[in-house]
Amino acid sequence: MPFVRGTQLHRFGMRRVAVSALAVASLGVAGCSHIMHPLGGGDSGPKAVNNPDSAVQIGVNGYLWRATLDTLSFMPLASADPYGGVIITDWYMNPEKPDERFKITVYILDARLRADGLNVAVFKQNRDASGQWIDAPSASQTETDFENAILTKARQLRLSNLKG
Repeated sequence: MPFVRGTQLHRFGMRRVAVSALAVASLGVAGCSHIMHPLGGGDSGPKAVNNPDSAVQIGVNGYLWRATLDTLSFMPLASADPYGGVIITDWYMNPEKPDERFKITVYILDARLRADGLNVAVFKQNRDASGQWIDAPSASQTETDFENAILTKARQLRLSNLKG
């Protein structure tokens, strides 16, 4: 087939439309949870998870999930997707520093409790003289500190579950 100008772009554009349509269709199927709950257990909700390490039920490691929610509990929660493993906070402003605010996104990347199964992104904004919020770089150490706090909490949860 001879190359026609724009064909390559058109083909990629159609692929993007097809992927988008598939994503929308899957959302429609997910909305039918009254027919069959995706985690099992029928209409009553998900089955009890006895072992969070086998996070097949929610798609991510249960200890990392719970530890992330516990660690970020001081911040307002904007979104939490247990199937995709993404937790997004809303902007948090420390009352002692009203001219700066933070937002955190945590990606849980693995069903196993591993240090590389977690990624934290911290976003920072400072208020300028006119009262507008301006993006500012956050210290990379802040992301590392949150990752370490979440991992420590996840290990504590796992140990307490093994003992109990």
